[in-house]
Amino acid sequence: MSLDVIKFAINRITDTNPKLGFPRKESELAELCGETITPDGISGEKAFALFRDVLIKASVPINHPRHLAFVPASPTRSAVMFDLVTSAANVHGAFWLEGAGCIFAENQAMKWLVSLTGMPKGAFGVFTSGGTEANLSAMVAARENWRAADESKRSVRGIVIAAISAHSSVRAMAKVIDVDVVSVQTEDRFEAAQLEAALAGLTPDERSRVFAVIASGGTTNAGIIDDLDGISRICRRENFWFHVDAAYGGGALAAISVRHLFKGIENADSVTIDPHKWLFSPYDCGAVLYRDPEQAKRAHAQEGSYLDIFSDEGAKGFNPSDYQIQLTRRMRGLPLWFSLAMHGTNRYTKAIERGIELAKIAGRLITGAPHLGLVREPSLSCVLFRRFGWKAEDYRNWTYRNHKSGFALVAPTKVRHGSEFETVARFCFINPDTTEEDIKAILETML
Repeated sequence: MSLDVIKFAINRITDTNPKLGFPRKESELAELCGETITPDGISGEKAFALFRDVLIKASVPINHPRHLAFVPASPTRSAVMFDLVTSAANVHGAFWLEGAGCIFAENQAMKWLVSLTGMPKGAFGVFTSGGTEANLSAMVAARENWRAADESKRSVRGIVIAAISAHSSVRAMAKVIDVDVVSVQTEDRFEAAQLEAALAGLTPDERSRVFAVIASGGTTNAGIIDDLDGISRICRRENFWFHVDAAYGGGALAAISVRHLFKGIENADSVTIDPHKWLFSPYDCGAVLYRDPEQAKRAHAQEGSYLDIFSDEGAKGFNPSDYQIQLTRRMRGLPLWFSLAMHGTNRYTKAIERGIELAKIAGRLITGAPHLGLVREPSLSCVLFRRFGWKAEDYRNWTYRNHKSGFALVAPTKVRHGSEFETVARFCFINPDTTEEDIKAILETML
């Protein structure tokens, strides 16, 4: 069995064109697999055979070159390989006492991430399970910082301001920490003038409860980068916490061709970046960066008698658990560190620039096709386009037809026109192995 597992892992790591699995109904999987958890076990051989022959075929490999839906991913082979090493090492990544060497390596990768943002000396961050936890951790730090500055706010329900184009995790985060969200009604670029208008429309009580503004460094739906510079200036004036959610788009900070579009991110109090998206790391690897990490530490550091040793002089060092929600954590930044150390940052820049180039190529092909049209110019690696004459069900049927055949996974999305919504198609390019021929072949299925 061990040999089968190793062979499977090697094949998956080296396969540049894996089979595009298609989901089965739960009842079908139950019939094919039967009861797998039993008092005496079903044997490793049988369990692995079920995984190899049934379960994995009902799942989608995120690195398929024609998987262009949602925000796909394409971890480097070196990162995937080192994820195996990370699991085998079995290091607890919460405290320096237990994980000093591995945390040191993670922090090397984190220094590079922070350098991309241009945040000032002293800024630093920690790896999280993804953008949702990163956004949540940042907003807890923001709220606690706001309350610490004014004791009368201790029991006050705060308000954050974000555009309706902000990621769904922003509203999920607000539910968790029990704050209100004031939504700026734009799915296009969130501008400073719109923030000013939103503030002007608040009552005095509402205005006094605003503690943070969230802008996007590359919206998930369309790759739009908000007016980070203008919004940051207002936040500085009003003493609001300025958070930039660059979970998807943050990788583009390494791309010289678009780096200027992020002007103002260096003024952020916190930034979310997901290396498991456009920085070619395996799931699950997000990151939250802080302008002043001590503010995050005051909000997140946990205490307990059995944890006292971790603050002892002999155990002092950087404790990742002090800067985000999670206490127990795996060394999720290690595969990124190994891949960066192996390939160098120039290779990362080249791969990210390729995603941007692929979006431009797709834009040209769409513009040149009489039955297709761009919804807006490609932004970062996202392309929104329409097939003239199609309705929502046409896009949905097209998606399932291509997916079920094992050819491609490209899902539709919606764009707002006033109070109306239009269903359109969407590409998101992450994998540098995707080719122009892949794009042409997908577009041909819309004839």
